[in-house]
Amino acid sequence: MKLNHEYTMSTPISFRPMDEIAGYPVRPGMFDLNGALAIPCGVNFTIHTHGGTACELLLFHRGEETPYATLPFPESYKIGDVYSMIVFDLNIEEFEYAYRIDGPRNPSAGLLFDKNQILLDPYARAVTGQNVWGIKKPHAYHARVVKDIFDWGDASQSSREMSELIIYELHVRGFTKHDSSGVTHKGTFAGLKEKIPYLKELGINAVELMPIFEFDECMNVREVNGQRLLEYWGYNTVSFFAPNTSYASEMERNHEGTELKELIRALHENGIEIILDVVFNHTAEGNEMGPSFSFKGFDNNIYYMLTPDGNYYNFSGCGNTLNCNHPIVQQMILECLRYWTISYRIDGFRFDLATILGRNEDGSPMNNPPLLKTLACDPVLSNVKLIAEAWDAGGMYQVGSFPANHRWAEWNGRYRDALRSFLKGDFWQSWDAAWSISGSGDLYGGYYSHSAGNYAGYNSCVNFLTCHDGFTLYDLYSYNEKHNECNGWNNTDGCNDNRSWNCGAEGDTNDPEVLKLRYRMIRNACAVLMCSRGTPMFLAGDEFGNTQYGNNNSYCQDNEISWLDWSLLAKNQELFSFFQYMIRFRKRHPIIRKKLPDAVCGMDPIHTHNTNADEVDIPRDAHTFSVSFAGYNSANGSDDIVYVSVNSYWEDVSITLPRLQHGGAWYLSVNTFGDGYGRYCYPEGQEIRIDHEFILRPRSVAVFIRKDF
Repeated sequence: MKLNHEYTMSTPISFRPMDEIAGYPVRPGMFDLNGALAIPCGVNFTIHTHGGTACELLLFHRGEETPYATLPFPESYKIGDVYSMIVFDLNIEEFEYAYRIDGPRNPSAGLLFDKNQILLDPYARAVTGQNVWGIKKPHAYHARVVKDIFDWGDASQSSREMSELIIYELHVRGFTKHDSSGVTHKGTFAGLKEKIPYLKELGINAVELMPIFEFDECMNVREVNGQRLLEYWGYNTVSFFAPNTSYASEMERNHEGTELKELIRALHENGIEIILDVVFNHTAEGNEMGPSFSFKGFDNNIYYMLTPDGNYYNFSGCGNTLNCNHPIVQQMILECLRYWTISYRIDGFRFDLATILGRNEDGSPMNNPPLLKTLACDPVLSNVKLIAEAWDAGGMYQVGSFPANHRWAEWNGRYRDALRSFLKGDFWQSWDAAWSISGSGDLYGGYYSHSAGNYAGYNSCVNFLTCHDGFTLYDLYSYNEKHNECNGWNNTDGCNDNRSWNCGAEGDTNDPEVLKLRYRMIRNACAVLMCSRGTPMFLAGDEFGNTQYGNNNSYCQDNEISWLDWSLLAKNQELFSFFQYMIRFRKRHPIIRKKLPDAVCGMDPIHTHNTNADEVDIPRDAHTFSVSFAGYNSANGSDDIVYVSVNSYWEDVSITLPRLQHGGAWYLSVNTFGDGYGRYCYPEGQEIRIDHEFILRPRSVAVFIRKDF
């Protein structure tokens, strides 16, 4: 209902009504502000469509399906393809909104306009009806106007380099949903905030959140063997500008995102950066059989890559592919990332199936994709981390060749594959494994970037052995095969190339020797990851042996398969302590993370070694090798030298270490095999001095440092 309002000569001319539509005073709006924005006298609504011929604004009472007001945009309220209207006397707490677009309908030409279709604003800051997890929305999506009054104070943006990060990937709901989590607000942003002391205790300094943009977990709901399966992971985006309201512990009507912002502020206050996993390769509208609730109705043939007959290219594997290098879509993506950077103070973005961002409108790869360059050079995003998953479901694999513009980092898929293979005993992977530990210089180089002020090649590489997509670290050494039967696809879904090993028994076992070997293999993986040049990332729960029972594609499992079982933390406290130690060790030794001035002792900055350290070439099928990092640490006035030895053989192997010039001796910091007394690492100041030779025990990793006598 219209509110009484008196407009006087003191009202600014730009905010005076000019017309009345459906009983509301209105005027042309601010055409350069996409979305819906609350202003002192009402709300500014701006939307654009290239192929549409008419636009209507719909206003709904909360939760209702039928609009109580329909406001058609006059032609005078349109500039170019942009419709904009200020509607006066609207109380943002009393309505939801959506649009209808009229225009030609010709599916074979990619035109899907329907004047009766209710459409969600692509720039909506909040989506209604999504705040209760697992409840299917009964009608079309509506948006809500958000009033942002959050005060960030004088907090400054993080200046931490990529190489300084230790990234911890987690799912907001699954991280604390299990009863064992011990938090008050399970499965929410607030629940994650309650776990910040744990994150600090572990030692990580960056969290990477799986998708938190609004998605509909019920879009493909189904039942398999009595289990309700949902779109749990969240990789089917409904709205790019809106946070997932079901991750908030309380209703946040008209101030959606506040709980998320409180989480981000608390993370920053505790020295932890936040990276968002963003999905700009497809949307939840799917293919020609999927729903039309937003982009399809505004400009289907602009927002999506279409085949000549009007169907959808599917380089995402999810039904459709966003047309990322169309200028309109580029603009939306840039505005979206700017919005999350400014309004939510996000520190970085990980781009799902990022090679799609480099495809032309016909799907072909581009040599110099304009979107990637635009994001790399944007002034607002200049200090934000940009991380690419450098492959897609269409077969394009660009690890080491992603158009980086000296700004983009990559998930190093070759690191994952090479180290998984070598650590379980595939000896022919020795060269790739050694290169990977050394920083994948053959992929990323080590060139000095004057603009970045660092060795940009080393900041390009995100090393990982596990992530949400695949086995957990415990399962990597507990299963030879995936076990996805409960997903309902007869175990045909999920990756078959896992490079895993069950250590002698498939799945759960009480065999003490098998369990002993499994935990040693986990320690091996952790030690190598934390002693590799590049940025380490691991999956939440790996530090205490979390399992998904052999499911390597738990995208639909909103249950104990995906939720972290925190009771394992007490059971596997020894493993947690080892992760803690390795994280501290990495932080104490900058030579692992970056190039330092040449070491006084004369050792090369990075080198590989055979079992005899004097032999710097390793055989192609070596089952044991070492990698050394050496440099002069001016902070403490001494050489910083780390020597990492990996034995994937099932027997003892004798190695020799380099002879140190100018004094000093080798000390053992890590021995994943253990000393027989339950010690696998030695705190600073308690390392064990060793001679020139050392016996590497079967399937183990040892890490040595140089210290003064």
